[in-house]
Parts: sequence; C-alpha cells; structure tokens
Amino acid sequence: MTNRNFAFYALLASGSALALSTPAAAQMTKPAPDASAPAPDATDPQDAPPEIVVTGSRTITNGNNSPTPVTVVTTDSLQNVRPASLTDSLLVLPVFAGSRGLSSNPTATGTTGGGNGSAAQLNLRNIGAQRNLVLMDGRRVPPTSFTNIVDADVIPQLLVKRVDLVTGGVSAVYGSDAVSGVVNFITDTTFTGFKAQAQGGVSSRSDDGSHEFGLAWGVKIGSNSHFEISYEFRDDDGIGRRSDREWFNRSTVGGNGTTVPYFLIPNSTLPANPFGGRITCGAACALNGQYFAANGVLSPFVNGTTYTGTTTQSGGPGGYYDTSLKSALNMHQVYGRFDSDLSDNVHFYALASGTFKTNHFYGEDLLFSGLTLSKTNAFLSPTYQAQIPAATFTYGQFFNQNARLDEKADSRQLMGSIGFNGKLGGASWNVNYTRGESRLTTVLKNNLNYQKLSAALDAVVNGAGQTVCYASTQAATAAAYANCIPLNLFGPSAANPAAVGYIFDTTRSVSTTHQDDFNASVSGSLFSTWAGPVNVALSGEFRRQTFSQTSDGTPSMTADCTSLRYNCTTTGAGQPLLLNTFAPTAQISGNVWEVAGEVTVPLLKDVSFFRNLELTGAARYTKYNTVGGYATWKAGINWALDDDLRFRGTISRDIRAPTLYDLFAPTTASYSNYTDTKLGTSSFVPQFNSSNSSLTAEIGHTKTFGVVYKPHFIPGLSFAVDYYNINITNAIITLQGTSAQIQNGCNNSGVALYCSLIVRNSAGVVVNYVQKPINIAQIKTAGVDFEVNYANRLFGRPLSIRVLAAYQPHIRYIQPSVPTIDQGGVAFGANGITASPSWRITGSISYQFTDFLRVDILERWRNTLALSGDPTVTFAPGSGTIKPYSQTSINLSFNVNKRAEFFLNVQNLFDADPPAGNLTGSSGTPGQRNGFASSDDVVGRYYTAGFRVKF
Repeated sequence: MTNRNFAFYALLASGSALALSTPAAAQMTKPAPDASAPAPDATDPQDAPPEIVVTGSRTITNGNNSPTPVTVVTTDSLQNVRPASLTDSLLVLPVFAGSRGLSSNPTATGTTGGGNGSAAQLNLRNIGAQRNLVLMDGRRVPPTSFTNIVDADVIPQLLVKRVDLVTGGVSAVYGSDAVSGVVNFITDTTFTGFKAQAQGGVSSRSDDGSHEFGLAWGVKIGSNSHFEISYEFRDDDGIGRRSDREWFNRSTVGGNGTTVPYFLIPNSTLPANPFGGRITCGAACALNGQYFAANGVLSPFVNGTTYTGTTTQSGGPGGYYDTSLKSALNMHQVYGRFDSDLSDNVHFYALASGTFKTNHFYGEDLLFSGLTLSKTNAFLSPTYQAQIPAATFTYGQFFNQNARLDEKADSRQLMGSIGFNGKLGGASWNVNYTRGESRLTTVLKNNLNYQKLSAALDAVVNGAGQTVCYASTQAATAAAYANCIPLNLFGPSAANPAAVGYIFDTTRSVSTTHQDDFNASVSGSLFSTWAGPVNVALSGEFRRQTFSQTSDGTPSMTADCTSLRYNCTTTGAGQPLLLNTFAPTAQISGNVWEVAGEVTVPLLKDVSFFRNLELTGAARYTKYNTVGGYATWKAGINWALDDDLRFRGTISRDIRAPTLYDLFAPTTASYSNYTDTKLGTSSFVPQFNSSNSSLTAEIGHTKTFGVVYKPHFIPGLSFAVDYYNINITNAIITLQGTSAQIQNGCNNSGVALYCSLIVRNSAGVVVNYVQKPINIAQIKTAGVDFEVNYANRLFGRPLSIRVLAAYQPHIRYIQPSVPTIDQGGVAFGANGITASPSWRITGSISYQFTDFLRVDILERWRNTLALSGDPTVTFAPGSGTIKPYSQTSINLSFNVNKRAEFFLNVQNLFDADPPAGNLTGSSGTPGQRNGFASSDDVVGRYYTAGFRVKF
C-alpha cells in the first residue's frame, strides 16, 4: 500500500473511530443551513441550524422534507480544502468527475467548451455538461457559449455562501435541460461590511504560478435598501508543455483491438516525421529513409521499438506533439446588486455582472506529411541532390521551430437582472427579467497558410545568386510574392525565423450569444389538512436566444496555386488556404416558452411509523419554435419514519433540446493525423464539422430512491444513501468518422450512416471525415451516492468529518449496429462521450487544534480504470487499464483574530503522479491529447499561501 493510499484509509478509519467514540449534538448536513440567516457560532456545533428553502422545489421550505437528493457545500468548506477558484474547488466532489477545467485538453479550435475547451464546465453524473442547469439564487444563468453550456466562472464567487447540488431530473421544476440536475449558487444577498482576500501559489517544480485577489463591500442604505459590490482578479500561468512533467511519457494506444490487440506505446514517436525531417525517394535512392539529425546533414534513421499493426514507435528520433498541459488564465470580474423594500409587501432588486476572461494555450506543432520538394531545392546540398534520381522527393517532418498553434480564447460575459417579489395575501410572488450576453473572441496565431507554405518551400537561386521563392521569379506572381521568404526544412533548427513567420497568419473569429429570459412565479398554500398545508406553485417563463459568428479565416477561403509548383492542389474543392478555420454565421435565433405547476400534499403527520409523509408533484409544458412542444413531469415522496430515519424517492420525465448551433451551424473543417482502421494507416486529412437541422429533443426518465439516517444516540452523525437511474432516449451525440467504433460499424456492419462519415476516393483512401450531431443514441446510467457527516468536539475543540462517495458502474451509450459503449469505470471517451471512474471517494476532516490553528485534510481516490468502454475490443496483457489514483491535501489556517485569517495550503501533498494511458486509436497523435485520466491531478505538489480579512 502506498503512503498516499495509507493516508486515505487512515483518514476514513479515524473518522469512523471518532464517530463511534465521541458523543455529539445533532447537526443537519443535508441540506446545509442558510448562510443568510443568523449563523450558529462556528465554535459550537451543538447550535441547531435553521431550516432553509431547498433547491429543487418551489413549494418545499424545509430542507429535511426534500424528496430529491440535495448535496450542499459551503464556500468556506470548499476554500478551506482547496483554495482555488470556486469552480475548481467544486471538482473535488465525486459527482463532478466528468467536468472540464484548465487542464482538460485545452483547445480553441473545436466545439468542445463552446470554442473554449478550458471553460469551467460542471458535469453532473458524467453524462454531459449540457444536461444540467447552472442557477444563481434559483434563476437560470444565461449560457456563455453557443453550446448552451455555462462557464461557471461567471458566478461572483466572493459573494457565494453555498452551492446546492440537486442530483436528479428537475426539468418540471426549473425548465428544460435539467436532465441530470442543477447546480445552484446561493449568494449572500444581505452581506454588509467589507472583506478581502489574496493568495499566491506555485508548484513544487516552480511553474504554474497563480495570483488571486478579491474585494467585497456591502452596506445598508437607510432602513429599507441594501447594496453590495465585489471585484475579483485571477491569474494562472498554466503549464505550457506536456513534457514539463516527467511522468508524461506520451503513452498512446496502438493496434486495432481485433486482429491486433490494443497495446500501450510509451514515449510514442512518428518515425516518418522526425523533427529534422526525413527523405523518401524510392528504393533506388541512396538517401531513402535518412533524416536530418543536424542542420543540412543526413544520417541513417535508427528505429526505436517497433510494433506490429502500427508505424508508431517507442523512442527513436521520430517526432511528436507537445501541447499545453494546463491552460493559462487571466480574469477580471465585477458584480453589483441593489435591493429595496418598496413597501411592506413589494421588494425590488437589480444586479449586474461582467466577467472578462482569457485562456491562453498552445496547440499542435506542424506535422508535415508527404510534402513534395524539388531535388534542386536551394537549401539542399548539391551532394545530396546528385543522389536523388527523380526530379522530386517526398518529405516528412514534425516542424517544431516556434511553430505551435498559439490559441487564445478571450471571453466577455455580461449579465443583468431586474426583478420584483413580495406577498399578496398568503401567497409569495416573483417577476424577473435577465439579459445575458457572451462574446467569445478566438485568436489563432501561427495558423498555417498553405499558399504561403507552398511558395516558401519552393526555394530557388535567382540570377543574382540569391535564394528566393520560385513564385517571386515568375512575372505573373512576382508582386504577390515579393515578401516571400524561403523556408529551409533540412534540419531540426534550420529554418530562418523570418521564414517561419511568413508561412503563418493570425486569424480571429468572434461568436456572440444573447439570451433574454422573462419568468414569473407565485406560490402559497391553498388549504390545510390535519397533516399540514397543501402548498402550490405556478410559474411561467419565456426565453429568446440568438447566436452569430464572424471570422476572417473561413473554410471557403482557398489557395491560389498560380506559379506554385508543389504542395498546392487545384482538384476537387481546391487547397484550403488555412489549417484552422471558423465559418461565419448570420444571426440565428430561437425562442421557448414554458408553463409549470407544482404541489406538495402532506398526508400523515405524528402517527405511528409516520412522523411525516408528503407527496410532491410537478408538471411543465415547453414549446420551442425550432423543435416543437414537450411535456415534463415529476412525482416524489418523502416519508419520515421518525426523527432518525427518512425515506425519499422521485420519478421524472425531463427534456433537453438541441442548441441553435447543433441545428444551424455552418460546416467547419479541422485537420489532424487521423487513423484509418480499415487500412491501418494514419493520414493528415480534414474533418468537416456540420450541424443537423433535423434534430429533436432528448427525453430523460429518472428514478431516485434514498435513505437519510441521523441516529439520535450519536448526535452529530448523519448518513445519506441515494440510488438513481437515468434513461435518456433520442439522445443527441456527435458522431465522428474518425472514431474507431464508427469506422468499425461501417467496415464490419456496412451501416450507411456511419459510412457517410468516412469519405474515400476511388482508390479507397480516406479523403476526409465528417462529424455530425444525430438523435441516435440511448444513454443509460445508474448508481449510488453516499454521504457521511459528523460534527462534534474532540478534547473540547470543534471537529467535523465528511465523506462523499459515488458508485457509478455503468454509463451506457447504445447505438444501432455497433457495440454498446459503457463508460462507467473507463478513463477515456471519444465523440465527446465523457468517461468516469466507477468509484469516486472524497473525504475531509477539519479540527480546531487551538484558538488560532485549524487543520483541514482532504483525500480523493478513484478506482482502477479501463482504457476503453468498447466490450468487443481486446488488449494485450497489462495494457488495458490505468491504476487507481489518490491524492492528499492539507490546509493550515491561522486566525489572528476574528477578522483575519492566514492560510498555507499544499495540494497533492505526496506529489502523486497520474498513471499513464490514452484513448484507443491515439497512436497517430503522440503528445497531443490525453495521456492521463481527466480526474487525476497533472500539476503535482502545489503550494498556496494567502489571507482573508473581514470587517
């Protein structure tokens, strides 16, 4: 047993021993107390917390009576164990194992993350961030991207007091898209005084430096009004290269899983593309297969370890990618809120926020595969020219001379809301309007211009003895290429920096999403029975959303091949001008209106075996102008057997509609080195990403059943166990022709839909792949959530222990004519399908050693993972799994007085390295993506120090 695993089990053992040996008073931990009410003394856990209005219902006001599983975490408890951004801190919770963040394969060239793959996307139940809602104070947060997903960093984190997690379908209560649940950020709307916090951090390897600073101020204005404002700044350097971590060994997976079992290739390289460049000139050519180990000097190529079924090698002089491991972040955020009592029964509020966030990361180096060069190229030595029999030769190279794609995702996210609420008779009412605008500007530097590359590679000597571009010597194109600088590829550092700069363009695209949301609700008691009041809520909502995109680098832009002798194609659609493109989109829009009702009916109270029995129900009708109308509903039961034991359960029907981008986005293209499983070859070809106007809404059916036990004979201890079962039909998934599963469905079963995603020429060679969203899947998952809470005093000092565990053995994606993919207990997923450990456990313990010192310890663990969820593929012995992973963190807090606190935090205390692994079919892209399970820590031991003050 490793030291870090021992620490985890010791933590759990100590928690169990304390829970059994030390008497304590009762503590409600699910849900947590409302921080807006007078809080119990932090030094006295025996004070009973107040009841709260629970997220997940508009009619239930007692958190103990919620039939829906609700997990509540306070901001303080999260920041005490992981003093990062609030969204990063949330990722320690087991229910968020499939979420994205700064180290989630950062990219800005695809649709992942709505164009920003480093956005903070919270993914409940690991079935997609697009299937849960993000709320703030119970209201829908406007989407921050064209995928309708919210970048949770838009939340004003300094004023958030707790986060409520509803892990069950609640579309009937909160509206469409809440298939797997909601994440509700509850802000402190009554904050008065001043608080500030600042911190800085650095890894044990002296990189990934971070700085955070925040201020908040709140004040009462007269006797009826209140104003609060906050400002936050965050800066994170990120980690610019995957090779900056010694554990990252570029593991990829070779083979095809059938005739050649999949196997792991450590230190993967592509022998056809060394960094110095490799010549292919035929068997009769003495230079055939040699490469430039030094500038201008050829050397025999000495293979690394070779494998059957793939050209990828382990080691050797072949090339590889080295993309960013963690995105850099720079963010400013300002938030303000004003509210006032206009009368005894009418309350007004208005709020506004602006989040200005930039993620910066590096993508792929250039992979030159199959270039055609003239043997008389001016940079090639005459000695070598004489040994090449043909007029041209083929050349391959990983070009890494300051050539990585430089990606910047710059987002501006504005939100404003205005509303009224109050009382009318015995009823409560609310009217609200929210406007959101998100603008994502994607700037790509080092975006390859194929036309310039073609010109720069054709280097000749002019009449004056100067090395120039051939196209600049031709009358028809001399003016166009007057600034062309010839590019020397013959060596690992042979290129002139000016020539490198010439072949690249900087392109810019801007996508803008707007949402207007009008909603109103009224709730109250219709009448009372002997068991209590019958509460009813009615609500209505109208939303309108628009999306548009501009771009100065589009897929329709093609190269002009005039005077370009090599590497410029005029056949078919012609040579694309740019390697990475974004298509412009005229404004597209959609709207939806919803009406809903909810009721809570108490049936029994204070009789034998029924301390309380309630039934809840909700129904909603949703009408989209794009995909039609849908009904959703929910029913629940809450049965308190006595003060110790409670049972709860729900069933629901929920929906998620396709986004405007899914329906109407223009076709875009992206290039990479994709593997053709039919021929067993890899080639650098485009993938065309298209929309689908025929999509309809997904339908989800969810069942939950849970038990909450708070034994009176061990005050302060509580247990909660909840089972869930989610079945989504008509599910929208993105099919990719590059996927091994889709290729096998075409190659082995001849499914026409799958074959349409793989476009071949008359010789059977892949010309391009297609990616497209389709209502084709059924998604099924089931699991159990566990929660244990304990709060008491040990040696007269406050002690709290919390253990959260999630067991999710299956996440099945069922498609016709291909094997069912089960992503439960799997490390990687293709086609945007998230993978998740089947067991995830987070444990924390907090103890106040002295009046001035508190220690918090956090332990996270996940189980062994399979590399693939495809049951039909085979792996070579020892290659199909990733070992379990755990990490320990510790926080020391020093209270100078009740107003100031200093802290020192160490994340990943034992510097646990994530085990290596990768996606099947990844052998053609070593060092580009993945290499580790997404839930594992890639930074290593990390030190943070800071302070918090409050007046």
